[in-house]
Amino acid sequence: MKRFVAVFAVILGWTSVALAATPAPLTTLRDLHALSNAQANQSLPVAFEATVTYAPGHESLLFVQDGDFAVFVLDTAKSNLIPGDRVLVQGITRASFRPIVIGKSVTLLHHGALPKPVPATFDELIHESRYDCMLVTVRAVVHTADLRISPNRRLTYLQMLTNGGYIDASVDSDDENERRDLLDAEVEITGVAGGIFDGKMQPTGVLLHLSSFAGVKILKHTSTNPLSLPVTPMGDIILGYHMQDQTQRVRVHGTITYYQPGSAVVLQDGAKSLWITTLASNPMQIGDVADVTGFPVAKNSTLVLAHSEIEDRHVQAPVKPQPATWHQLAFRSANRPDGHLYDLVSIEGKVMTEVKGAQQDEYVLASDGQLFSAFYRHPDPGSHIQLSPMKRIPLGSKIRVTGICMNEEANTFGNDAELPFNILLRSFDDITVVGKPSLLNIHNLIIVLGLLLLVVIIVGAWVWMLKRKVHSQTDALATMAQFEQRRSHILEDINGSRPLAEILEEITEVGSFMLHGAPCWCEIMDGARLGKRPLDVTRLRVHSVEIPARSGPALGTLFAAFDPATPPANAENETLSTGMKLASLAMENRRLYSDLRRRSEFDLLTDIQNRFSLEKNLYAQIDEARQNASVFGLIYIDLDEFKGVNDHYGHHIGDVYLQEVAERMKQQLRYHDLLARLGGDEFAVLLPLGSTRARVEEIALRLERCFDAPLDVEGISVQGSASIGFAMYPEDSATGDNLLNVADAAMYVVKNSRKQTASRTLTV
Repeated sequence: MKRFVAVFAVILGWTSVALAATPAPLTTLRDLHALSNAQANQSLPVAFEATVTYAPGHESLLFVQDGDFAVFVLDTAKSNLIPGDRVLVQGITRASFRPIVIGKSVTLLHHGALPKPVPATFDELIHESRYDCMLVTVRAVVHTADLRISPNRRLTYLQMLTNGGYIDASVDSDDENERRDLLDAEVEITGVAGGIFDGKMQPTGVLLHLSSFAGVKILKHTSTNPLSLPVTPMGDIILGYHMQDQTQRVRVHGTITYYQPGSAVVLQDGAKSLWITTLASNPMQIGDVADVTGFPVAKNSTLVLAHSEIEDRHVQAPVKPQPATWHQLAFRSANRPDGHLYDLVSIEGKVMTEVKGAQQDEYVLASDGQLFSAFYRHPDPGSHIQLSPMKRIPLGSKIRVTGICMNEEANTFGNDAELPFNILLRSFDDITVVGKPSLLNIHNLIIVLGLLLLVVIIVGAWVWMLKRKVHSQTDALATMAQFEQRRSHILEDINGSRPLAEILEEITEVGSFMLHGAPCWCEIMDGARLGKRPLDVTRLRVHSVEIPARSGPALGTLFAAFDPATPPANAENETLSTGMKLASLAMENRRLYSDLRRRSEFDLLTDIQNRFSLEKNLYAQIDEARQNASVFGLIYIDLDEFKGVNDHYGHHIGDVYLQEVAERMKQQLRYHDLLARLGGDEFAVLLPLGSTRARVEEIALRLERCFDAPLDVEGISVQGSASIGFAMYPEDSATGDNLLNVADAAMYVVKNSRKQTASRTLTV
C-alpha cells in the first residue's frame, strides 16, 4: 500500500510539472497586443472571443476585433464567416509585422453588430500601431477606382488622397456603376486598417479592406465628369501639376555597403538596409560608418530615401556579407520578414555566360538549378572612378559573388513565393573563383562517346571472330553502337549551325530506332509538332515525358506510341529520358545563343541598335551600293547639353530622357531607316540605298524639328535639342569609317556654329 501511494505521488508530481510547463492560453486581445514579436514567435496558445470585421471568402484570413483591440488571424480551417459574426478563436501566436494568430479552429458563436468604427487620419494610420487591424473611418478624395481581376477574385482598388498622404483600399466588389461615381468624389470610407509591406515586413503604405461598397459613403460628388474635361495637349499636362509635399527630412545611420557617385548609396544597419538616391559624387569608402538625411519615399512597395545628403564619418565598421543560397534570396512570405532586398550577401554559382555591355557588365550564373545575374554598373564617365576591365572567367567555373541583393520585381510582398533577383557588384574584386570548370563537358563527352564507339566496334569484331558464340549480345552491342554514333552526331549539331527543327526531328528518329520502330514525335511550346505522329493515337498506348527548362515552364513534350497489347518496358523510360535531355540541351543552347546575339546588336537602355550593328549594316550597304552604283546617306546626331540634364536631374532622369529621345526620333523615320545609339548622347541614322541628298536633308530637318516640343520625362518638362550633320555615299566618302567621320565633322560644324551664335548674342 505504501509503495502504491509513493508511485501515485510520483505520477501526480510529473503531471503537475507537465501542466506547469504548458502556458495558459491568452484569452483576450489586450493580452495579445501586449506581446512583443519575440514572445509571439514562441507559439503561445490563444483562446479568445472576438467579432469578425473582414473575411474574404477566397483567402484563409480574418480580421477580428474586440473592443479597442484587433488582430489578424490566418484561418487554417477556412471557416465560412461574414462580418459581424462573433467567434471563438483557438490557435497559437506567431511573429509578423506585429504579432498575429494562426487559427487552428474558429467557432461561430452567433451573429451580431460590427464594432463602432474609429475616425482616423493618415498620420494616425501610418504612425500609430493601435489602429492596425481596427475598423476605422477615413475622409478622402478618390483619385483612381480600378477593376482588378485574378483567377479567383474580382475587386475594386481605390487610391485616395487624404490630408497627409495617399491611402489605398480594396473593395470586394466589381460593380461598374459604383466605380464610375467615385472618381474625384469626397468620400467617407469605413474599412479594416491594414498595411502595404516590402519583403522585410517594413510598412510602405496604408491599405483598407472592405467587403462591399456599403462601406463607401459619398459626401460630395465631383462637380465635373472627368470624361467631359477639355482635352489638354500632351506636351502641356505639366500645367495641371500641383503638389504640397509636407514630408519631413529624416536621418538614418549605418555602414556604406555600395556607392555609385552621383546616383546611389546603400546603407546597412544590422538586418535593415536602405537604397538611397543622391547627387553627391565626393569620395566615400565602402565599409565606412555614415549619417544620411533625406526624404522617405515609398514606391511600388519599396522604401527609398531620396534627395539625400551623406556625411561619411571615415570610421570603418565593415558589414560581413551574409552567405545565402538561391532559394533563401528568392523566397518571399507575406507574414515573415525574410527578405534580403538591398542586403549585402554572398552566393556561389556556376558561370553560364558573360556579357560586356555599354552600361554594365553581366555574369549569368546557375545555382540550385536556377539562373540569376551578377552585374557591375559602369561608373559615370564624368566621375572620379576609373572603369575596370571586365574580369574574364572560364565558362563552367564555380565562383562566389558578393554584392547587393536586388529584386527584379519591386513588389516583394507575396505568399510563400520565390521571385527573381540579381546581385549588384561593387567592383570585380567581389568575384572569387572557388572551382575550375568541370571536365564533364560536351567536348570531352564526344571524345568519351567516340572511345566507347571504338570499344563497341572492337568488341563486335572480337565476337564475330569467335563465330558468333554470343549472337544476341553482338546484336545488342551493334544497336548500341548505332545509337551512340547518332547521339554523337546530334551533340555535334547542337553546337553547330544545323536548324533546331532538324535536330529535334533526328532525336525523334533515334528514339523510334531504339524503340524498334515505334512512332516517336515532339510537341514544343510554340505549338509546332516534329516527328511521326500516328493519325489515330487514341487506339495506342502513349508514353510521354516533359522537356524541362532551366527555369520557367516546360519547353515541350516528347511522345512515343505503342501497341496496347505490349506491356510497358524500362527501355521506354530510358529512351525517352535520353531524348528529353538531348532536346532540352538543344533548345536551351539556341535560346541562349539568340539572347546573346540580341544583346550584342541592341542598346540595352534605348532598345535600338548599337554601334556594332550600325557598322555591320553600313559596311554591307557600301558593298551593295558599289555593285549597284547607288547612293545613300548617313546622319549623325549629338544631343545638346545632355550633361546638363544628368547634372541637374540625376542619371536616372538622364537615362529616361535618352529613351524618350530615341522613341521620338523613331517616329520621324521609315521602317527601313536604321536608328542606332553610338554611345552616350550620340546617335546615327543609316538611310537605305537610293536616298538622295534632298531626301537626307528632309529627314535631318525632321529629326531636328522633333525636339521643338519639350519632352515629358517622368513628370519633368525638359527642352531638348540636337546638332545634326550628314554625309553622302560616295560623294563625301566611299569607306565606312570616313563616312562616319565626315558625318561627325558636319555635326560638329553645326554645333560650333550654334555656340558662336549664342556667344555673339550674349555679347550684343
